[in-house]
Amino acid sequence: MAVRIRLRRTGRRNAPTYRIVVVDGRAPREGEYLETIGQYAPRGGKNALNMIADRAAYWLDNGAQPSDTVRSLLRRAGVLKSRHEARLAKRLAGAAVPLADKSAE
Repeated sequence: MAVRIRLRRTGRRNAPTYRIVVVDGRAPREGEYLETIGQYAPRGGKNALNMIADRAAYWLDNGAQPSDTVRSLLRRAGVLKSRHEARLAKRLAGAAVPLADKSAE
C-alpha cells in the first residue's frame, strides 16, 4: 500500500480550508483516510497552519510520501528540518571520536 500525505478539502465555497491527512495513495481526494495530522487555512493569515509534528514525522519515517503542497507546508512547520537535524545528529554521533579527557593529565 502506497501511503501518501495530502490535502483534503473542507470549508465553504470561496473559503476553502484543508485537512492534512494520511491516505492510501489510491483513494480519491475526499475518500477514506487513515489519520488527520493537521489543518491548513490558506486565507487564515498567521494562524493558517496547525500541524501535529510528531505524527507527521512518524508517518514520514514509515515511508509516507507527501504531495508537493504538503511538502511545502511541512517545510514551513519545521518538520522536515527537525527530521533532517535528527538524522544528521544520529549519523555524526556514530562517527564521532571521543576527545581526550584533560582532567586525567
